Amino acid sequence: MLYAILAYHVEEVVSSWTEEERRTLMNNLLQVNDRLTQQGKLGPAARLDASAKASTLRGPGDGMVLDGPFAETKEQLLGLYVVDCATRDEAIAIARDLRRVNKTAVYEVRPISLYLPGVPLPLGESATSQGRPNDHA
Repeated sequence: MLYAILAYHVEEVVSSWTEEERRTLMNNLLQVNDRLTQQGKLGPAARLDASAKASTLRGPGDGMVLDGPFAETKEQLLGLYVVDCATRDEAIAIARDLRRVNKTAVYEVRPISLYLPGVPLPLGESATSQGRPNDHA
């Protein structure tokens, strides 16, 4: 079964990290990602840009576009992983591996009820600006 592991964090904390702290964390996360990829467990993953750059579409008809995320919360959704696991416990174990590396993040594990892989997209400048093209939350 496929599970989404949603990564939440306080954006002000993330933006306060030094370049060395960010690089160390990303290297540690990428070690987990590489292991999961070798095991055939890791699907698409994405690191999201700042929630201040988000737009929310709500309301009837065509909807109204609102700046930023709709809900005001302490943590913001910063990224996601799609993992293929036999059980919920296995997906939670992966989230725990990520949490061991990123101790102040919050990880939500949710089953995926519909998965449409789409087509591979060419990576733009923003996707590669953080280092490896597959840097994730």
